[in-house]
Amino acid sequence: MKQTRRKFIRNMTVGATGIAVGGMGLSAKAYGNIIGSNDRIRVGIIGFADRSRWSLIPTFLYHAKPLNFEIVAVSDIWNRRRDEAKEFFDARGIDVALCRNNEELYDRGDVDAVIIGTADFQHALHTVEAVEAGCDAFVEKPFAETMADNRRGLEAVERTGKIVTIGSQRRSGPNYHAAAEFIKAGKFGDIMMCEMTWNVNQPGRWRRPDLVASIREGDTDWNRYLMNRPYEPWDPRKYLEYRLFWPYSSGIPGQWMAHQIDTVHWFSGLSHPRSVAANGGIYLWKDGRENFDTMTAVFDYGPKDDPTKGFQVVYSSRFTNSAGGTKEIYYSNGGKLNLATNRITGEGGLNEHHASAMGMEPNILEAFDLPTVEVATDADTGADPLTTAHMKDWMECVRNRKQPNAPVITGYEHSIANIMVTAALRTGQFVTFDDERQEVLAGGEVFKY
Repeated sequence: MKQTRRKFIRNMTVGATGIAVGGMGLSAKAYGNIIGSNDRIRVGIIGFADRSRWSLIPTFLYHAKPLNFEIVAVSDIWNRRRDEAKEFFDARGIDVALCRNNEELYDRGDVDAVIIGTADFQHALHTVEAVEAGCDAFVEKPFAETMADNRRGLEAVERTGKIVTIGSQRRSGPNYHAAAEFIKAGKFGDIMMCEMTWNVNQPGRWRRPDLVASIREGDTDWNRYLMNRPYEPWDPRKYLEYRLFWPYSSGIPGQWMAHQIDTVHWFSGLSHPRSVAANGGIYLWKDGRENFDTMTAVFDYGPKDDPTKGFQVVYSSRFTNSAGGTKEIYYSNGGKLNLATNRITGEGGLNEHHASAMGMEPNILEAFDLPTVEVATDADTGADPLTTAHMKDWMECVRNRKQPNAPVITGYEHSIANIMVTAALRTGQFVTFDDERQEVLAGGEVFKY
């Protein structure tokens, strides 16, 4: 399948998506941006919203001095965000250029890498802009919300050879690395089942009523915001509360499930589900949103050429009751691996009584704890420890040109799973994936938003 995908991406017609984001080859400026081993690496911020301000930028600044990085520019199409960026960086004694859009930032010619924290549907498209401009990139997840954007982003990164990290910070967690090694070494046994949840009770989640009331169309650039989405008149909710509205976000799949389903691909070595069935609804928070407040998806994973092998993943999430919290539990015939407790146990494994009745040997895993994240006492970045470690990994890879913990292919693959779930939720159809065309199929037809 991977060979098929690579051949498809290499041969695809880039212009088919209709995205005007630059030329096909590396420009003279891009060649001029090749970084020397002792040079200071200059970084631009693409989008100065909450995730960038309170998490990504603080973790970057914590590592900036020892790794010889600096922030030189911020791009945001909303004038309020530019004013907030000036206040934020002035308070820290950092002089940054304020750019009205990404073109202004890249036209400066002094940016080597960017951190992208924009709307969900823009991530892959902004990645294309970055690598076409000769920049490496740290890109928030989800990588893409449609397969056209997904293919376009992967092709651009692979062609330009830029260092791109997807913001799937579990990929930099020692507990997750230990779990992956344990499973891949065959010690866990075959994965039989995985249960994942992400539950909150937050009526204000992804709502921004004060900002919605204050913003005016003239304060920003609505057409630039829409990028390749179908034109519709100015809507401040879809600009500021985009996670509640399709096709600007899938909501739960892109925001939360993307993190967790990525571990399934990592641990199993599989690139995407064989099939997905899902349903849900807006059961409580009837505030005009279009994306569900509750959903459940059932995935079938396994080798395409052998339907007798595989496992099931059940993912559920709700905004209406937080019981159960966030969990990721893997089951084998010998026990379970619980990434909420970071513990492997023999719970539920094949005991002696049932094994002997079938002439088999018992299969009970020995219990032990996975390693946890250790954080330096001065690493109060305002972000979780995994994000702090993940940002450092990207910065080191920009410097040494090695592939990061979460390269672009991981975003491409989690996006396939997300889009399959979105297709199932929005059409009510059984969903599969066409490896030859790299398309999501709902009821046998290509899913189009």
